[in-house]
Amino acid sequence: MDVTTLKQQITSKTPAMIYLALGTQQVLLQRVREMFINLIPKEERVMNVGSYDMETTPLAVALDDAMAAPFFGERRLVLINKPYFFTGEKGPAKIEHDLDSLSNYLQHPEPSTILVFLAPYEKLDGRKKIVKELKKVAVTVDTAPLDEAHARQQVRAELTSDQYTIDETAIDELVQRTNADYELMNANLSKLKLLTYQDRHITQQAVKELVPQSLDENVFDLVNAVLKHDQPRSIDLYDQLIAGQQPPLRINAVLISQFRLLLQIKILSSRGLSQGSLAQKLKVHPYRVKLGLRTVRQFSLLALENAYLGLFNIEKALKTTQRDPRLLFQLFMLQYGQQQGIGMS
Repeated sequence: MDVTTLKQQITSKTPAMIYLALGTQQVLLQRVREMFINLIPKEERVMNVGSYDMETTPLAVALDDAMAAPFFGERRLVLINKPYFFTGEKGPAKIEHDLDSLSNYLQHPEPSTILVFLAPYEKLDGRKKIVKELKKVAVTVDTAPLDEAHARQQVRAELTSDQYTIDETAIDELVQRTNADYELMNANLSKLKLLTYQDRHITQQAVKELVPQSLDENVFDLVNAVLKHDQPRSIDLYDQLIAGQQPPLRINAVLISQFRLLLQIKILSSRGLSQGSLAQKLKVHPYRVKLGLRTVRQFSLLALENAYLGLFNIEKALKTTQRDPRLLFQLFMLQYGQQQGIGMS
């Protein structure tokens, strides 16, 4: 189930005894944590809420807490953070975890305890016996990074619950400026709500005023200008990055990274990989793949290769000479425009 469904479930009926929140989206993991803590009355939390980090605390300590009866309350909540023993990862050698006791607990959980595993991992090791046992009894909550569609949906749902409205163009702008990274989108919502507190309506202009474009997003505009041989636009964008106190080596490194990604997308998409498969294989956000696919359809493989190699030459010059970065970029644009095979694919 997703986080929204979890909230509906645990507030409308008796919670299950064991939950597993699995995924690397920290804001969703934190939200799950807060949802469960809110089930315990404030005056009871000191005695009836326990939180244990498996990288620093033996599992036996958390299980002892889980098996204890609530102290003057109906429920006890035990949160187990970073249970790396469910994965193939190795934890601190000095910490020993009694997985046999956990296996016994999973078969005979304490009815008055809610045991929640907060697992900030992409996946668990399904070959492990303890993982198979966990999946049989635990309610799994998906806290994986949200794709663009679900990030938009989550933003709308959160604003609606706080009685705010948002224009579609404003969401589009927010997605663009954060590369559809829900972590960044969520971090900016508090500022947007504060700005629009009186009328409780978020416009595109509000997003433009408050949400800064990431370096990757600015560089993406530069990449497109380079590929279109728009020298005035390319140099103007480059100058803006320099004026924004971005180090030339860092700008160039991000440019190289963007062109590397475009090359990978161009080659792999020609082999029939879908957008989702590309995102998974390249380990990048699906929104970046979506934008990349839109770009590579317009340009040849040779055009991408020439730009990629030209930027490597800039990097070498930046590291070995004292030449002006702006001049190096201008020369790159001139040479790139003169190369054969550049253009529409």
